[in-house]
Amino acid sequence: MNEIERLITLLARLPGLGPRSARRAALQLIKRRESLLEPLAKALDDAARTIRTCAVCGNVDTTDPCHICAAETRDAALVCVVEDVADLWALERTGAFRGRYHVLGGTLSAIDGVGPDDLRIPGLVERASAEAVKEVILATNLTVEGQTTAHYITEKLAPTGVTVTRLAHGVPVGGELDYLDDGTLTAALRARRTAEG
Repeated sequence: MNEIERLITLLARLPGLGPRSARRAALQLIKRRESLLEPLAKALDDAARTIRTCAVCGNVDTTDPCHICAAETRDAALVCVVEDVADLWALERTGAFRGRYHVLGGTLSAIDGVGPDDLRIPGLVERASAEAVKEVILATNLTVEGQTTAHYITEKLAPTGVTVTRLAHGVPVGGELDYLDDGTLTAALRARRTAEG
């Protein structure tokens, strides 16, 4: 496999890019070598060397703890639980949430063999027990797996005494946070409700 085919193959692995789109993207990169390909290659190399996962919340950043966990202006009493970093980024885009986050790294799924120990659930329970956390907002997607995960977390957090809430209005059943607009996410955060165990 030559370098161009390898580039196309790697690009095709990205979400939203099939083989055709990958070929078009590769061609644009090649045509714009100095202004696009070389800076992109440098940025990818820099990212591979410097980006790490936050040991506290699971976010990705160039520092550990991440800039959100390290910010003294963030409310440590509020922890918003999301499935993936993309969901964290979606909520951050709104500017409506000033607490901290906890990235699970997925959802419970018996079919895929994903259990509680495969996710960052034990770390969440530990954070809720040990820190000055007063409210945990469950912002899992409204899919079957997301709902199952939220229910499981609600049960696990019950002994800690923290208030557990869920996102409310504006998030459609079956919807994924990363695809929602900022206004919908803002409304959902403001209209959260107590989670039912």
